[in-house]
Amino acid sequence: MSKEKKPFNRRDLLHGGLQGACLLGLGGLSGALLAGGGKAESTVWQIDPYKCVACGNCATYCVLKESAVKCVHAFALCGYCDLCTGYFEPEPAELDTGAENQLCPTGAIQRTYIEDPYYEYTIDEALCIGCGKCVKGCNAFGNGSLFLQVRHDRCLHCNECSIAAACPSQAFRRVPASQPYLLKEADHAG
Repeated sequence: MSKEKKPFNRRDLLHGGLQGACLLGLGGLSGALLAGGGKAESTVWQIDPYKCVACGNCATYCVLKESAVKCVHAFALCGYCDLCTGYFEPEPAELDTGAENQLCPTGAIQRTYIEDPYYEYTIDEALCIGCGKCVKGCNAFGNGSLFLQVRHDRCLHCNECSIAAACPSQAFRRVPASQPYLLKEADHAG
């Protein structure tokens, strides 16, 4: 008995095409899963505190109404000075907490007496606008214990950070999302 060839119809074409597409999709999915082991870790934007010049762009170039950049304080580097150049205006009238004597335009730095002659300086992030005035003062005459950082609980994680594009010192860089902060350290060389 001879086998007669069955005519090929549209239904057979669609059925075969669907099976092929499913197999191709499964192959692609398994290949992506296998290749995923070598996938690069996601990254986020951060400011290198050793390159930052506290230009003020962080306060104005962020796409958010309130910048995601905030001042942070490395207490291990701080001298706890009575005359903190990150807190006070140059040549203040008095060494007190009067607004006219403070360098920060929003009063984001809190000064607390510890014991003579030491004071502790903390940052109220809700008030900080990321202008960098305190950082500039601290770097110019102090020990650099105040510096700026992108706060990732606020950041939108733009693919191209508008502040990074405007940064004159190229202090912004991509860092692993698992370690998103670049901190200042007492033993940093260079």
